[in-house]
Amino acid sequence: MSATPDRPLSGYRVLDLSRILAGPYCTMMLADQGADVIKVERPGVGDDTRRWGSPFVEASDGEAISSYYLSCNRNKRSITIDLKSEAGRQLVRELAAQSDVVVHNFMPGQMEAFGLGYEVLAALRPGLVFAAISAYGQDGPYADRPGYDMVLAAVGGMMHITGEQGGPPTKPGVALTDVLTGVHAAGAITAALLYRERTGLGQQLDLSLLDVEVASLANVASSYLTAGREATRWGTAHASIVPYQVFTASDRPIAVAAANERMWADLCAALEQPEWLADERFATNAARVEHRSVLLPRIAAVLLTRTSDEWMQRLVAAKVPCGPVSDMAHLFADPQVAHRGMVTTVDHPTLGELRLVASPVRSDVA
Repeated sequence: MSATPDRPLSGYRVLDLSRILAGPYCTMMLADQGADVIKVERPGVGDDTRRWGSPFVEASDGEAISSYYLSCNRNKRSITIDLKSEAGRQLVRELAAQSDVVVHNFMPGQMEAFGLGYEVLAALRPGLVFAAISAYGQDGPYADRPGYDMVLAAVGGMMHITGEQGGPPTKPGVALTDVLTGVHAAGAITAALLYRERTGLGQQLDLSLLDVEVASLANVASSYLTAGREATRWGTAHASIVPYQVFTASDRPIAVAAANERMWADLCAALEQPEWLADERFATNAARVEHRSVLLPRIAAVLLTRTSDEWMQRLVAAKVPCGPVSDMAHLFADPQVAHRGMVTTVDHPTLGELRLVASPVRSDVA
């Protein structure tokens, strides 16, 4: 898969020494914006995710490539280099000298042990943007610990707030810590390249999965830091907004989010329950939060009386945010997803045409 021409990052080269998801997701985002990404893999082994499956896709040369690997490595060129050999390390130095960005996710100190640390590579390529992605960061008491997304979701608080009320901690259904770290890394790299355009100076970037996880707690972290409120699990419900959760229609689950008083009034009208508006227990969002145990069973009982499609017609007409819970078949048959072009076809040298998720970024050059 080759880089896309005439995109914002066309003309920039990225040397990608990362593997698994956070780093490759970052470099895929850069590649989607036109960067020439050279992915370096281990001889005979490759990226770990090549073997994470099933499912696998059979290539024309007999290799079975995992769908996981394909999800975060489009638009890249791939080579194998043995970093344990001096010849391999010298080749990386030569490639770095011709690159604008280097991305890696080795353990802290490993790139320096290879003779490929920031100081060495930046001397070869002034203005180099050097991004190190790790579990816990390049310093601190946990810096030498390895980690995967699931572990960081536990340590970073995400598992504690994910799952049903009264149930056990649950990991999110996708590796969000990795994905969000990749997004932050791509943004930081792009900003560093813009800074270099203005100053000629490169940067060393330190991105930690733990840091990203903590930052991603957003209002949950703020509630603890500003008000001392310990977080808890709410399932699909919300600690501060009612109603704002998934209910069950007669045929499938549906999410309903009445996040302000106008939407609450319109929801009551759509559900044909005008008496709820006159009930002081439900008069404001704060009151509804306080009396959620009374209100939510009533909403649930009403929503059980019709199909999700019937409720969607009523709620969309009332401009109440809502939507059915989609499995993958429903998701990729959704007309809005199709209209937005969120499935793209790419050409792979041994797999042929592949259907993959497209970049969510839309841009028009003026």
